[in-house]
Amino acid sequence: MTRERTESFEEIKEKTEEGHELLLFNDDINTFDFVIESLIDVCDHDQISAEQCALLTHYKGKCAVKSGDIDELEPMGNELSKRGLTVSID
Repeated sequence: MTRERTESFEEIKEKTEEGHELLLFNDDINTFDFVIESLIDVCDHDQISAEQCALLTHYKGKCAVKSGDIDELEPMGNELSKRGLTVSID
């Protein structure tokens, strides 16, 4: 017999507050190398994960490049935008 755990309102609220994603959208302007370099510099990706995100963005139209709370993601999103990349926080 399995026992289900009921989450408290505070636990759900905490997950919701930290459950944001920084989305990167495809464009026809920036090169793969520039996007990869930006993800490494701004989002602290390693080379392989930056390449995978760049490819997913290219083929799927968008990719969640980072997840976390809004206070962590906002400065990253601003910096990526300054570099000419199209991003949003969801």
